[in-house]
Amino acid sequence: MTAEDRRQRVERAVQEHAPALLGYFARRAVQREDAADLLAETLLVLWRRSRSLPDVDDEIRPWMFGIARNVLMHHRRHRARQGALVDRLRGILSTIPRPGFTDVSTYDDLHRAIAELSDTDRDIIGLVHWEGFSLIEVSRMLGMKEGTVRSRYHRARSALRESLSDDPPPPLERT
Repeated sequence: MTAEDRRQRVERAVQEHAPALLGYFARRAVQREDAADLLAETLLVLWRRSRSLPDVDDEIRPWMFGIARNVLMHHRRHRARQGALVDRLRGILSTIPRPGFTDVSTYDDLHRAIAELSDTDRDIIGLVHWEGFSLIEVSRMLGMKEGTVRSRYHRARSALRESLSDDPPPPLERT
């Protein structure tokens, strides 16, 4: 069988059986949205293993479903490992004290003031005060000039100070 013949047989098999494979995944996947991804993964495996395509047409459908089942089993094992890892990380994170002003109910004014900053200024403040990085390190992380980070940091601190002060800001002078 030539490569072109094999390609045509795989294309016919996919056209004929892909809807049934999609239904197979939709009924078995924990999240229905995963069915399309699982089908795509199966089709990729089918194409890679096209040299193993059965010669008898009646054997193609079971062969494809066998591959689909293996893809689904791999997906389930991956999800189980991922879930176990997430649970382990939650356990670890629950034992780590959270320094800083993390209690929103106690520090709601601070959280509100920080939320008013731009995303970049919020990152700069957080990286310096909660993560302990220097302004030079922050400039490298954000890919910004050190002078720019310094000025944004000082401007953000001033904005926070003003937002958190009990004194109202001075009125604007009109000229």
